[in-house]
Amino acid sequence: MTYCAPLKDMLFVMNDLAGLAAVNALPGCEDATPEIVEAVLEENAKFCSEVVAPLNWPGDQQPSFWREGTVTTTKGFKEAFKAFGDAGWQGVQHPADFGGQGLPKLVATPCIEMLNSANLAFALCPLLTDGAIEALMTAGTDEQKDTYLANLISGKWTGTMNLTEPQAGSDLAMVRSRAVPQGDGTYKVSGTKIYITYGDHDMAENIIHLVLARTPDAPEGVKGISLFVVPKFLVNADGSLGERNDVQCVSIEHKLGIKASPTAVLQFGDHGGATGTLVGAENRGLEYMFIMMNAARFAVGMQGVGIAERAYQKAVGYAKDRVQSRDLSGSAGPVTIIHQPDVRRMLMSMRSQTEAARALAYVTAAAFDAGHHATDAATRQSNQAFYEYMVPVVKGWSTEMSIEVASTGVQVHGGMGFIEETGAAQYYRDARILTIYEGTTAIQANDLVGRKTVRDGGAVARGIIAQVRATETALAGHADDDLAAIRGQLMLGSTALDEVVTYVATNMKTDIKGVFSGSVLYLKLAGIVLGGWQMARAALAAKQHLQNGDGDADFYRAKIATARFFADHVMSQASGLRQAIVEGSSGVMALTNDQF
Repeated sequence: MTYCAPLKDMLFVMNDLAGLAAVNALPGCEDATPEIVEAVLEENAKFCSEVVAPLNWPGDQQPSFWREGTVTTTKGFKEAFKAFGDAGWQGVQHPADFGGQGLPKLVATPCIEMLNSANLAFALCPLLTDGAIEALMTAGTDEQKDTYLANLISGKWTGTMNLTEPQAGSDLAMVRSRAVPQGDGTYKVSGTKIYITYGDHDMAENIIHLVLARTPDAPEGVKGISLFVVPKFLVNADGSLGERNDVQCVSIEHKLGIKASPTAVLQFGDHGGATGTLVGAENRGLEYMFIMMNAARFAVGMQGVGIAERAYQKAVGYAKDRVQSRDLSGSAGPVTIIHQPDVRRMLMSMRSQTEAARALAYVTAAAFDAGHHATDAATRQSNQAFYEYMVPVVKGWSTEMSIEVASTGVQVHGGMGFIEETGAAQYYRDARILTIYEGTTAIQANDLVGRKTVRDGGAVARGIIAQVRATETALAGHADDDLAAIRGQLMLGSTALDEVVTYVATNMKTDIKGVFSGSVLYLKLAGIVLGGWQMARAALAAKQHLQNGDGDADFYRAKIATARFFADHVMSQASGLRQAIVEGSSGVMALTNDQF
């Protein structure tokens, strides 16, 4: 099937929930007018559906391969990536000074979603390049920026993130790669890095590796990690490519999903050391790498939204086409399965969760823009705090959601969903990595507990809950059964979230294992309640449009119905999650190791 970007829903969320007009009014965001944004999204949708989406199935069936030290990507990827760069899509949110379009994150976010819906494996290359660009923009020297940024933003070169080593997975304190200073401003880097997305490929002229390593006198632990730029090909003073650097791809992984994306094992320094330059100051590498990781974590959340949307479209198409059984109301003959109540329940579950995750992410992107561009310091601070709280939720909840949605998509197809040729299974397999890379769901939950809740005593979380309650008040002003039902569940949800925030902030010091026993459930609760908040706001906006008599009435009625479903079927889980978090920790730690 073809991919059809949900532009109407995207624009509704951007305008009515994320406040595109307010973002457009920020200094530096003047180009993000409604007309320009709609044109950008339409062109991106056309590119993703016509150029990138057709490569999704071939990439799964004929993935990238490694032979004699060289990685060859799926036929068509190289040409598509060149077209991607030539059209300027790598640079949507990056500065015009280096060749980007300089548009707000809110505008880049639906573009990211569409690319991932079209082809998750292809989209990983731009995702990692975006992270490298962000890190160099923040911590790179002027020389590094001049050398690398324009070529990365144009898509001429690509970027990678090199953290993991065979003995050091999520625990980066165990990183052992070495970087020895040469006295001329360069370092010789050696070591092995694994799970390097697009660590080698044939789609670009050069690959710019950002590598975590230790200098000889570095302290132990994460405080002794530095960040280095190590290009595949050295760059001459005039910007031309020089000799091959001492970094080799020694293999690529054979994976459950995202098969077209080459996941490389890279060996640095087998022949004297790979030449690299320090990013920022020594021993501050983890700080700089987190810039890449935070950008990537939000983007992976958008991968979850993108793959969920694609799985939903696939399931709807099949349900409208597959004829089987009579209608329960007593039809004369068999009907398509979309007439059956349980199929409709599954489709509504897929649809409502995808829409909730999209809305939450777009609103988060708008907060990022305000946090960086608002003229008032207090406004910048509050929006940045909102964004930072939301990043682990967007990453963790949206990706967990995507696995559920993709699995439900297989179920809608019945036995045909288990057959590879239908394509439904690919979305399920591809989605499975999303809760693992760029920090597992547990790591996102640990971040939500430690850095985003306990550190400030729950102040930011309670500020967000106050915004939820303002929406509850707005819902109370409408004599509408759907809005009343949504309000009832939102009130229960915000109360549950508030009680969990208090529990986490209060008990961290006295029962740390008890708190972390419920950390992933806390993240899920936050996603459900805050996603439900956005669905409630969507229902309010849709109701207003209907009252005004403007736009597509069917679209707005569907918005309200979808929000009502989310409230009744998803947000209603909040009280149970609160119970498990606050009262259920003893069961997690009850057994001894030998009892498992």
